[in-house]
Amino acid sequence: MNSIIQQLLDREAIRNCLARLARGEDRRSASLIRSCWWPDARFDYGVNSGDFAAYLAWVVPGAPAITDTQHALGQSHIELHGDTAKAETHVISYHRIDMGAGERDTCIGGRYLDTFAKKNDDWRIADRILLYDWEQDWGQAADWSKGVMGYPFTAEHFPGRANGDFSERWFAGAGK
Repeated sequence: MNSIIQQLLDREAIRNCLARLARGEDRRSASLIRSCWWPDARFDYGVNSGDFAAYLAWVVPGAPAITDTQHALGQSHIELHGDTAKAETHVISYHRIDMGAGERDTCIGGRYLDTFAKKNDDWRIADRILLYDWEQDWGQAADWSKGVMGYPFTAEHFPGRANGDFSERWFAGAGK
């Protein structure tokens, strides 16, 4: 029974790491991202690859042309092997991009192939490969300053994610 409980705890720690990383990427938070990767980790996203320092420099502060992101994680298939694990996690990532001709919304569907390592009861990514399954350009971005579906926002904190996200203050107890 103890080994089953330990496997459940390990799987939950891996899922928590994945969710924390997605949150860190969307908010361009170096501290959250660092808490998910081992310093000697490697990554390969097809369009960029290297060590963890290169990854962090790429994601934080992020490209000025990418004003907002949102990573929605799907199911994770996790195979535990002692203090290492392999995980495939489905991801849909939204990006608002301005390449000089106005903001556009785009979406990518893919899978993270992560190798995790457990050190001192802490699960983190040791290696990541991103596989791309599809990409869709949704066209000109909506003007969030006008609200949603014709309804104006009642406060400034509703739109936006990457910088100064309202959820940071909300978790800290300063929000409603």
